[in-house]
Amino acid sequence: MKQSFLEAIKERPIVPYIRESDYAVRQPGWTVPNRKLLDYLLIYIQEGNCQLELDGSLYEFQEGDFCLIQPGELCSLKGITRTITPFAHFDLFYNPARVQSFPTKPGQIDLSEYQHLLQPRLNDFMNISIPVKFKLTHRSVYKESLLKMVGLWQNGDVISQMEANHLLQDLIIGLLKEFSDLKQEDKSLKPQSLNWITSYFFNHLSESLSLDDMAKRARLSPSRFSALFKEKFGVSPHQYFLHLRIQHAQELLKQGDYTMEDITQFCGFTDAPHFSNTFKKITGETPGNFRKNMFT
Repeated sequence: MKQSFLEAIKERPIVPYIRESDYAVRQPGWTVPNRKLLDYLLIYIQEGNCQLELDGSLYEFQEGDFCLIQPGELCSLKGITRTITPFAHFDLFYNPARVQSFPTKPGQIDLSEYQHLLQPRLNDFMNISIPVKFKLTHRSVYKESLLKMVGLWQNGDVISQMEANHLLQDLIIGLLKEFSDLKQEDKSLKPQSLNWITSYFFNHLSESLSLDDMAKRARLSPSRFSALFKEKFGVSPHQYFLHLRIQHAQELLKQGDYTMEDITQFCGFTDAPHFSNTFKKITGETPGNFRKNMFT
């Protein structure tokens, strides 16, 4: 089963790192024989026609096309006409050894010695399928950003290269928006994690939260939400929320600055008797006795 992209980037965050970027100007008949890449190669066909053979499949490129070759893919390139192809070799996932990596040379196919430098492939993750040859909804914007990125990286100074890497991140985000369904993955993963619950409840202590409200926030049915909640916290959502309210009430009572009416309102109880009865049921004493014992 493919790994989740969201889980993967917790271990290896996305930190774009351009290794080499330039405008390749070549005469008709040029070739780059078979090789496998350790990193990513993004190419824009600014002028001319060329061919790419990738893992046995042949792709024809002409002016205006974009190409993404991912790590570990067996590829060769051939120019049909004179071509100008701005390109960038880059790492996408952070690797502390990235300065040791390099654009592989023609004929370099066995990468077993360099496995520690090999970047993960985006297409190996769930819900991502970026084509080798791609067209984008906002092609002109993408092209201008790519050309600007190459130019900045060519400047050579630190600030320009930082800007280039920032633009590269935007370019990758554009690809993921176009050729992935990570939002759907996000929805499928979040319901299984209720880590947001405590802070969410604390931010709504004075409000009336229904089971439907909570389930909607978790993108689950009320029955499924209740079952997962009890499995994680050992009590129902209502009981957990009630205990948080009483804990907050205890903190306010310790301060001694608030009236019972204030605390009733701040903790979301309908009236003072309701607050007092609930407080006694959970703590074994009334709010008044609790405050008295705190200051005696």
